[in-house]
Amino acid sequence: MTNTPTNGAEPITTTVQDRVAVVTVNRPEVRNAINYEVLDGIEAALDALERREDIGAVVFTGAGEKSFVAGADISQLVRYTLRDGLRARMQRLYDRIQDLEVPTIAAVNGVALGGGNELAMSCDIRIAAAHARFGLPETNLGILPGAGGTQRLSRLVGLGRAQEMILTGRIIDAEEALRIGLVTSVVPAEELMDTVRGTARTILAKGPLAVRLAKVVVRNGAETDQRTGLLLERLAQSLLYAADEKAEGASAFLEKRPARFGADA
Repeated sequence: MTNTPTNGAEPITTTVQDRVAVVTVNRPEVRNAINYEVLDGIEAALDALERREDIGAVVFTGAGEKSFVAGADISQLVRYTLRDGLRARMQRLYDRIQDLEVPTIAAVNGVALGGGNELAMSCDIRIAAAHARFGLPETNLGILPGAGGTQRLSRLVGLGRAQEMILTGRIIDAEEALRIGLVTSVVPAEELMDTVRGTARTILAKGPLAVRLAKVVVRNGAETDQRTGLLLERLAQSLLYAADEKAEGASAFLEKRPARFGADA
């Protein structure tokens, strides 16, 4: 299957600058709706990025100024079958994004509905433009949010709010998304990418092993009981105590200088 749609534009573009990869869904003419080619393109981008040693963070965003990702391409959705549901390709892809070793940030530059909202929720951090809107309106189509939405939303905003949003299909604005914990910050649209890159730079200045293990412990600890989560925390901390990274971080603090981790050492 080709990764190039009929208009000749690549459905996914990837740029890398200062160890930050930006993966952009590039179908602004259809509000960046997700189709087979977009899924192929994201998978190919992840394949390439995971082979690189110089990537410290990955940002997901949409082309244009109106939409992050408006959801699935309905012209393909109408052909989905029982087999497609069991295959759960989008759900598995978003699981892969959630499990990336490096931190991920969703730069939500507009409408994030259905699969777009689910893509944002699979990222570690979600920063939204002030005009962004969010929703899981799948029940309007006689289906449910099947790319992780029924599970991730309740973990982010609580069971009651998640049920209300999913059952009614209600669309919320960025300020409400911030208030309920769906996004981590809201900024003017013209400041979005600068804010996202600033957040990425802040993370990249930390110990890379510490960041990766913290992500693993927080994510997996949230899926289990507290005692097991504390065990994960203890084991991860033990690894960090034995790593060179800890020695550099402590020395830098005592010497009142910036730490030089990894590529900066």
